[in-house]
Amino acid sequence: MKKLFALTILFVALAAGIVRYAGGTLPLPDVRKLPQLLKQVEDMLPEPEAQPKAARRSSQMEQTDTGKALQAAAETRALWVATAYAIDYPAEPTADADTLRARCDDMLDAAQAAGINTIYFQVRPAADALYPSKRFPWSRYLTGTCGQAPDGGFDPLACWTEQAHARGMKLEAWINPYRICAGEHAKSDFSSLPDSSPAKQHPDWVVRCDGGYYFNPGLPEVRQLICDGVEEIVKAYDVDGIQFDDYFYPSPSFDDADTYAAHGGGENRDDWRRENVNRLVQAVGETVHRSAKNPVCVFGISPSGIWRNKGVNVFGGSDTHGYEHYTSSYADSLKWIKNGWIDYICPQIYWEIGDEAADFDTLARWWARQVQGTQVRLVLGLAAYKIGSTEYTDVWRTDGCAEIARQLDLAHSIDGIDGCAVFSARNLTATDGLSDVLRQAWTQ
Repeated sequence: MKKLFALTILFVALAAGIVRYAGGTLPLPDVRKLPQLLKQVEDMLPEPEAQPKAARRSSQMEQTDTGKALQAAAETRALWVATAYAIDYPAEPTADADTLRARCDDMLDAAQAAGINTIYFQVRPAADALYPSKRFPWSRYLTGTCGQAPDGGFDPLACWTEQAHARGMKLEAWINPYRICAGEHAKSDFSSLPDSSPAKQHPDWVVRCDGGYYFNPGLPEVRQLICDGVEEIVKAYDVDGIQFDDYFYPSPSFDDADTYAAHGGGENRDDWRRENVNRLVQAVGETVHRSAKNPVCVFGISPSGIWRNKGVNVFGGSDTHGYEHYTSSYADSLKWIKNGWIDYICPQIYWEIGDEAADFDTLARWWARQVQGTQVRLVLGLAAYKIGSTEYTDVWRTDGCAEIARQLDLAHSIDGIDGCAVFSARNLTATDGLSDVLRQAWTQ
């Protein structure tokens, strides 16, 4: 009972800090220090007198409350649930609420059995929504038709959030900020967008690139749209976080010459593009911390695994030779870390240990050094989708589950790594042995 009193005091103090933060008088309280703060408050309190029976909580409820408060300090054991292209959810587009609800339950049960404690649920794969939004139409990946709602008022984000929490898991809303339509059907998908879509209402915000359609990151109006969309989520749902994935500028060939002429201000064009992304990242982080219904809601980003390659006109890049997001998608993830604009970073280190171009071990240790001395947590993204595939190296084809096990073991051995995330949910049931590997690493 003493722990519950301490926890109540801590929550009151945290709430007061958040109110003062909203007024600009204090920095946001660091939720990662909750375990230490709870212990300090608990030690200062005398043993409470017995309460009347009617006012007592059960020991089970007390443990649940304490566990919820300390979630932020736990090792992240995450799973991505992709909704684009029917990768994970739903199995195929449908408006049937019972089918959608059952699929959610089955997937969360499988995740729980594997020891997973965090779900990254994709709620905006392509300027659309898997929740009733005032700004974005219902996703075609959900019901098959952009703008069509599920039957009976079913709300996938509410369902996933409630059911994840019921299982003691966190649920973060995963957003792709700029993509409108991509892939082989991009042109027809764009044509079929409803008039309510912001892409149809503001065609001057849209750029076609490499066959796809994207919002223009150089426009302040686009940044505001994305921030407003984030605010809509965190105010309405008890989500534990907002996550962006690795898609920013789609390629260096992005046709933004007119926008650059109007807004570039004489800055180098590449630097200007990176600064556009920086402005969005900073603004979204502020939006989450200012507006979230959940006081411990976080903002994280999952970029591709390489910031910059060492020796390519840069000091301090990783000893790798691969796609780098600094120059290819104009994402300066190190700046986000050093400025504390994000709460965690989850680089997608989708190579094996010993890979010649991008060694997992090398990258894991490099990223751990980058977060050292900061308040930003590090979660490593793992490529479970490669297991058994003939499209990748023999390690993944013949020894994929063992490779994931080795990567989990390595992550546990490196200071500064706070957990791992696995892509994606379908592999838990479709890939023999993966669930056992995760359970062994994550339920000990």
